[in-house]
Amino acid sequence: MDPRLIEILVCPLCKGPLEDLRENGMRELVCKADRLAYPVREGIPVMLANEARSLDAVTATDNAPANTGAQA
Repeated sequence: MDPRLIEILVCPLCKGPLEDLRENGMRELVCKADRLAYPVREGIPVMLANEARSLDAVTATDNAPANTGAQA
C-alpha cells in the first residue's frame, strides 16, 4: 500500500489520523482516539466501522494481573 495513501486516510468516525500497524503478519490502520483498528486486506484498507477491531478488548486482557498460583 502506498505510504501517501496512509497519510491522507482518516478515521471514518472521528476524522482523526491513523497509524499504520504491522503485527503478527497482519496490517491494520489504528485510530488511537476511537481505539479501533481497521484491517488492511490484500493491500486495501477496509474503512468500515463494523469491520474494525476494538483495541479495548486487547488492552483489558493485556493489563490483567497474571495468575501465578501463589497464595498471599
